[in-house]
Amino acid sequence: MDRITQLKAYLADSPADSFLRHALALEYIKINDDQSAREVFETLLANDPAYVGSYYHLGKLLERLGDQDAAIAAYEKGMDVAREVKEMHAYNELQAAREDL
Repeated sequence: MDRITQLKAYLADSPADSFLRHALALEYIKINDDQSAREVFETLLANDPAYVGSYYHLGKLLERLGDQDAAIAAYEKGMDVAREVKEMHAYNELQAAREDL
């Protein structure tokens, strides 16, 4: 069973598990299925906006897709959330990614 199939099976049992959704999105990125990865990240963050690590990966994905405005929005939203939950390491990574644009 490949990793995507396996993660989907786990998600069927635990549909609210943000870690599993994040892992699934990363697996889609590995196989260059950027649209599926984007959908998974966006669903994850809609349901769990405090899952800070996904904002960085979503932003990088959006950059690769050429959607600079959406990437900036993802980084900035992630920075706001990181500040709220006091995740300063994540905040600094998001800020650096935002500044690199």
